[in-house]
Amino acid sequence: MRSIFSLIILVTIFYSCDSNSSRKSKGLLPPASGKSGEIIVVMDSSKWKGKVGEQIRETFRAEVGGLPREESMFKLNYVDPRQLNDILKSVRNLLFVMTIDDKKPGSRVVRNYFTKSSIDKIKGDPNLFVHTARDEFARGQTVMYLFGQNEKMLVDNIEKNQKQLQDFFNKAENNRLEAGLFKAKEVEGLTKMLEEDHECAMRIPFGYKLVVNQPGFVWFRQINAESDMNLFITYRPYKSEKAFEKEAIIDLRDSIARFQLFEDPAAPETHIITETKVPYIPVKTTQVNFNGSYAVEMRGLWKTSNLSMGGPFISYTLVDEELGRLYYIEGFVYSPGKNQREFIRELEVILSTFKTKQQVPTSGS
Repeated sequence: MRSIFSLIILVTIFYSCDSNSSRKSKGLLPPASGKSGEIIVVMDSSKWKGKVGEQIRETFRAEVGGLPREESMFKLNYVDPRQLNDILKSVRNLLFVMTIDDKKPGSRVVRNYFTKSSIDKIKGDPNLFVHTARDEFARGQTVMYLFGQNEKMLVDNIEKNQKQLQDFFNKAENNRLEAGLFKAKEVEGLTKMLEEDHECAMRIPFGYKLVVNQPGFVWFRQINAESDMNLFITYRPYKSEKAFEKEAIIDLRDSIARFQLFEDPAAPETHIITETKVPYIPVKTTQVNFNGSYAVEMRGLWKTSNLSMGGPFISYTLVDEELGRLYYIEGFVYSPGKNQREFIRELEVILSTFKTKQQVPTSGS
């Protein structure tokens, strides 16, 4: 499958050389607006109601796994191209869609964003279907153009590249969130403590407090009116590849939680366990590249053994080869009655800053 990133340089958009480009070069673009996880979709109404729109919705409204209630990956807001004003153009995530054989009014408007040479390239190459841009109409904005020679080709290309398309907007949201999380004061003392006491590192945003710091286990927590956010790091000697198997990871998680994570520390029966008996929300593991290292991502639900609390979690299992150490790092949240997609996104972003000893820069570097 051709990577999305090998395609994005092949199409030139009108706005690269018009007055908008001049505003961009002069720093006159407005800041991007809108909420995290929202995308404005600009396409002809007949396409939105047809197969192309159906494929767009299937791709970007895909359900996020491992959450206690159904939540889509993104919220899509449809806008007719003829109604696209400067305010709507300045949203943080913008998606234009058209096929060059479509002569309907909305598609003709979207087509005007492309140069003649771009249209000629699309006509000559059925594999061309996507172009992405940053700060096109606003600062901090992400824009995607999806296109094709005809409806069938476009639908097929979107379907074949669903994950790459989803990842593009998810990465943009994660980057924005990371910048926001660490724009405020970072708890540098906790990062230093991790390096000195545990030979690893992770950036801890302002608001998170240290709860437990013991050999092989450290726990951070942030409690506010909407959520109870938790992060913990645990480790033990790495023995074999079996440690990356799903059941082994669940067993490791539950063995740690049984002795470390309680609703009430004075009541051992309130310890946290992994929820494995909800068939429509299974614990899911995925092999991932985690900061250049092999890791297994796990998403699912947790609950207390007395069934008084529960919520979603995300974790990574990886190895520090230099230390011969198996790490399990996790973020979990308790926020009953609330949508929790963005809470898990925050925990994912923080966990992504984790580094093993061999990845932590030395003071002399």
